[in-house]
Amino acid sequence: MRIRSDVEVANISDVGCERSGNEDYFLYYEPDDDVEFEHRGRLVVIADGMGGRNGGEVASHLAAEVIRDVYLRAGSNGNGQIDPRSVLIEGFQQAHQAILSMASIEYELRGMGTTCCAAILKNGLMYYAHVGDSRIYLIRDGVAVPLTEDHSLVARMVRDGILTEEQAKNHDNRNILTAALGIDSESVAGDFPTEPQELMAGDVIAMCTDGLHGLVSDEEIASTTSHQSMREACKELVGWAKVRGGPDNITMQLVKVEQVKR
Repeated sequence: MRIRSDVEVANISDVGCERSGNEDYFLYYEPDDDVEFEHRGRLVVIADGMGGRNGGEVASHLAAEVIRDVYLRAGSNGNGQIDPRSVLIEGFQQAHQAILSMASIEYELRGMGTTCCAAILKNGLMYYAHVGDSRIYLIRDGVAVPLTEDHSLVARMVRDGILTEEQAKNHDNRNILTAALGIDSESVAGDFPTEPQELMAGDVIAMCTDGLHGLVSDEEIASTTSHQSMREACKELVGWAKVRGGPDNITMQLVKVEQVKR
């Protein structure tokens, strides 16, 4: 797979300091064929799995691969362009059902699930979706703006005014999710914004699991991605999370927009 020169891409996934296995997963894909790329754009996915034994690892891999399959199989409309938002909605739903189905067949995988963030970048726009507490940031002019709201118990308590942001950071229930792929329900309780994010040259899109954003501030993410290559920024941010204890797996993808083609 070739990565076109209009973006700079970097990604990293680290087991962290305390875990023996890595339940996170990331995927970056853009078609090699230029016509196919024009029709589909590029796909970016990150997932943080959970579940007994190997369940979390299975769930995160399965989610990302199913979303990519839906993206690759998506039918085109009359002018040959896919509908990115519909692809993401269908991809999340199929991933959700695939996880539930596999968990119902294999006993040791029961209860598995995964967070997921996914984006399709096409014609200077970013269509995105998420469920769980992994995050998508837009970094512009040195400021990191979260585009997603965590589906977690403490995030809900902050929104309801029960907790402050500072109280939430160290709350005992901060890792309890209120939505994820594979959580037992018929449909995905995720977020699928109706309007895409318009991109500008110089923008950085950051996706990360809570193993990173739980230990590294939004301001640190913004400053680190603003003064060096995306590869070095990934390494530095993950390094900070590990220096600060790294109790969870740590995964990040960065996409810097070098040129905007509309």
